[in-house]
Amino acid sequence: MSLHPAVAAVRLGVRRSLADLPPGATVVVACSGGADSLALLAATVFEAGKGGWHVVGATVDHGLQEGSDERAARVVAQMAELGAAETFSARVRVEGGGLGPEAAAREARYAVLDEIAQRVGAGAVLLGHTRDDQAETVLLGLTRGSGGRSLAGMRRAFDRYRRPLLDVARADTVTACEVEGIVFWSDPHNDDPRFTRSRIRTRVLPLLEDELGPGVAETLARTADQLRVDMEHLDDLADDLLLAAARPDGLDLDVLEPAPTAVRRRVLRLAALAAGSPAAELFHDHVLAMDALVTGWRGQKWIDLPGHLRLVRAERLLAFRRSE
Repeated sequence: MSLHPAVAAVRLGVRRSLADLPPGATVVVACSGGADSLALLAATVFEAGKGGWHVVGATVDHGLQEGSDERAARVVAQMAELGAAETFSARVRVEGGGLGPEAAAREARYAVLDEIAQRVGAGAVLLGHTRDDQAETVLLGLTRGSGGRSLAGMRRAFDRYRRPLLDVARADTVTACEVEGIVFWSDPHNDDPRFTRSRIRTRVLPLLEDELGPGVAETLARTADQLRVDMEHLDDLADDLLLAAARPDGLDLDVLEPAPTAVRRRVLRLAALAAGSPAAELFHDHVLAMDALVTGWRGQKWIDLPGHLRLVRAERLLAFRRSE
């Protein structure tokens, strides 16, 4: 019997993503119990048989819904049934800290996954984001006016993390689970209209598909891939410029002033983050104000930034100071 195309698509994504891992490497698969992550785990276990990898399943209970502890226990059992050599489960407390609930939960989840990956010596940690998730991320960035960085969507890989399913439709992960007899959980938050991403998923993207024709999600994801290359190149240029402009007492204006605007503004943002300004509170308006100290200076001595910081212009230097 031939392999179902949905199962083949998920396995191909995993195979391509892990092609560089040597035999014996440990792979952690983050698993929520949904179709995406369970299909990912099943495919990783299958591919591990050929690649010689050690597969570890990990689930994180955010404690945000009633019965989440029981659901986490079921996911652990499922991960073992699907062939994970080891399983981990952790419960976290999601605290805002100035972040929204989704961002706070993501931060807590990554902290746990980092700890597990370090404990088992993982060569890669796999996340189950699909092409549809990428399309939703691009639309969110577009509606928020977040610039090229957000429109470039989620990265295929960063640090030890990898997203093997960014070329796979969410519907294929559902079908793959059904074909393989895997029972998955559907998170009610995914259809809750209180959340912007849920409205994009259940209303906006289907409307675009109806009005513009099929393939909108694929086109948005392809756009993200194209923009990602540009963003990474600009980020590399910014890293080089930051090194060139850095002085013991601040940033050298003689280096910053002639730099291209796109690169100079990235440098200023990077420098502010390094000085302690919180990423969640550092907005484009702050970057524009910092840039005005370089290119539109009319005697102003400083600007205030999130994180009790002040960017001061003195002589031919920009320096970050703690504000009171």
